[in-house]
Amino acid sequence: MSTPSYAGTDLDLFAAATRWKSYLRRQVGRDLRGIVLEVGAGIGGTTRLLCRGDHPRWLCLEPDPVLASRLARTIEDGALPACCEVAVGTIDDIPDAPEFDTIIYIDVLEHIADDAAELARAAGRLRSGGRVVVLSPAHNWLYSPFDRAIGHYRRYTTKSLAALTPEGLRLDRLIYLDAAGLLASLGNRLVLSRSMPTARQVAFWDRVLVPCSRRLDPLLGHAVGKSVLGVWRKP
Repeated sequence: MSTPSYAGTDLDLFAAATRWKSYLRRQVGRDLRGIVLEVGAGIGGTTRLLCRGDHPRWLCLEPDPVLASRLARTIEDGALPACCEVAVGTIDDIPDAPEFDTIIYIDVLEHIADDAAELARAAGRLRSGGRVVVLSPAHNWLYSPFDRAIGHYRRYTTKSLAALTPEGLRLDRLIYLDAAGLLASLGNRLVLSRSMPTARQVAFWDRVLVPCSRRLDPLLGHAVGKSVLGVWRKP
């Protein structure tokens, strides 16, 4: 897995986005089964959101040793379930054998240069009946200085994400999320052009726009949004 330099400066900024995290949990919770591999676990924000402690094993894979060390301390302090463990590296460092029931990439795939090869590697490590879950920012026309600052190679559409379907996996679900947040992203792209949003902007998005999206997204058939969610299944 090839990634650009990434300091993780956005991870703490978005850690307090509790409404968005709750919405994401509602969307992907049913897909998280058995032994889980979380690729690009960062400081454990997604882990804390999605892992409820009822998995036999939850492996947090993080290529940055500083972030991985911070995550390991969080587990040692008991702030994450005991089933969680940390490994430093990329999916290339995981044995090429079908040992996982779920592999997740939450705001991670856009950081990887060869995304198609990455998902092909994930497919080889997935058990029969298992799932790969990807959440990524949507629409290249929204690519902003913020994307560039945190090392995004690209943003996705449902079409471009579907095109990455690896051999041996079947696309199970492909939707957009956060229709209201799309407007905020467009404003940042056209007007503010900030390399990093402020804590106040993140709080407004989470407290005001995300609740709007939870109502709008189903009404719009999940056809519009600033994030795209894909779920693949291995027959």
